[in-house]
Amino acid sequence: MGFKDELEKRRTFGIISHPDAGKTTLTEKLLLFGGAIQEAGAVKSNKIKKSTTSDFMEIERQRGISVATSVMAFDYSGLKINILDTPGHQDFAEDTYRTLTAVDSVIVVIDVAKGVEPQTEKLVNVCRMRNTPIIVFINKLDREGKDGFDLLDEIEQKLGLHVCPLSWPIGMGQRFKGVYNLFEKKLQLFSPHGKLENPEEIIEIKDLEAVELENSVGKGPADELREEVETIKGIYPKFDRNDYLKGSISPVFFGSAINNFGVKELLDCFVQIAPQPLERITEERVVKPDEKDFSGFIFKIHANMDPKHRDRIAFLRICSGIFERNTNYLHVRLNRKMKFPNPTSFMAEKKMVIDEAYPGDVIGLYDSGNFKIGDAITSGEALHFTGIPSFSPEQFRYVNNADPLKAKQLSKGLEQLMDEGVAQMFTKDEDGRRIIGTVGALQFEVIQYRLEHEYGAKVTYEPVNLYKACWISANNIKQMQEFKNKRKREMATDKDGKSVFLAESAWSLKTIQENFPEISFHFQSEWKNNQ
Repeated sequence: MGFKDELEKRRTFGIISHPDAGKTTLTEKLLLFGGAIQEAGAVKSNKIKKSTTSDFMEIERQRGISVATSVMAFDYSGLKINILDTPGHQDFAEDTYRTLTAVDSVIVVIDVAKGVEPQTEKLVNVCRMRNTPIIVFINKLDREGKDGFDLLDEIEQKLGLHVCPLSWPIGMGQRFKGVYNLFEKKLQLFSPHGKLENPEEIIEIKDLEAVELENSVGKGPADELREEVETIKGIYPKFDRNDYLKGSISPVFFGSAINNFGVKELLDCFVQIAPQPLERITEERVVKPDEKDFSGFIFKIHANMDPKHRDRIAFLRICSGIFERNTNYLHVRLNRKMKFPNPTSFMAEKKMVIDEAYPGDVIGLYDSGNFKIGDAITSGEALHFTGIPSFSPEQFRYVNNADPLKAKQLSKGLEQLMDEGVAQMFTKDEDGRRIIGTVGALQFEVIQYRLEHEYGAKVTYEPVNLYKACWISANNIKQMQEFKNKRKREMATDKDGKSVFLAESAWSLKTIQENFPEISFHFQSEWKNNQ
């Protein structure tokens, strides 16, 4: 099979949602229908009876939440599907934001009872900034929930999406009879706890006035469906794939992932309409996927993926050309040629060495500390990919070694976990104390847990009253040194050895900026990474 054929086969997408909307369950069911796994995990009461495939970290199994992006690949209908399942919890949003730079489209999962929730708004906003094509899946139709039209209004108002229903529910909760597929003109009758070997009963009904509809769901529900479909035709735009690919309309599907209902319908439509690998923007030029020369970027680093081997994996999104094993490529930031003998493809924690990969694929590169998030790897051209976000920490704590005999393990663990980019560490110039800064409080718990269970090091935390960490620069070296001497108590160094000013409040930061106009304060770590 040629390069063009391989390119046309790829579909790479992310699944995003607020926590508990059913995102990871939907991922599992997509993998089931794709034949990638034989049995799905079950998440109940925050205790996972069988670990879900995409939640591979021990703390995820214990807490019943996703705290890291998982990458999974499978074949379906002659296509190569790459799913990136992302954390829903807001404390891990930074990982999700970066992952969205590596996908070509997304599926947004919304709980029928809760509707649009705050974290969903933030994530969709990032997608809209990039005009990423979005499909909406309204989940848990077997539970009592909001009216379908009210949900569509909420999605349009809160998420700013122009929706286009491609399926429509018949009833909801105890009245839930099934879903009518407007895209394929088929009726799917609901039965709880559907098995893959006993799929939903599907009846082809081209004409909703046909008597088969009443025979299938009853006269009342049939009349209600007819009326609602007429309303849909009058209010919402007809589906146009080009509009979807431009991000100007978003198809909407209804279903119940935990009951395997509506998932195959979603997947079958997705493979028909979802985009092939899209072009990527760099500081130098636009990179097109069908270019001959290879290029890609690192969007995630996962430390200690296999505790037995203490390995680090850098996740690479391939943007153009063909990646080949054991071939010399340019690490742009280091300006150094590198060869990768064991590139891997993923099925959550299961890894397989591959010989080649194509645009749209996400592969893992074993890393001994050479990579940072945002690094470009190319056939030789110096490219710098843009739009990979990073955040200034919002919460800070002192980190203390609870076991002095494990100081080496602690240093190693902190170094590797900080490289993942979900937390940052600062060492105070005044007394050498270490401060960890994160976007959300739950990250502290994850770091503490992973240090103990993966590195054998124990830490305790101590509160520290800080508002913001700012990287600083100045054109005049003497002025910079004078500032550091005067504000020594508030100065620290990040793990790359760069100077950081730790502001205790918004007022104090504003005052110091006014008093020291020759000093520049940076809140974006993109500035830091480019130095």
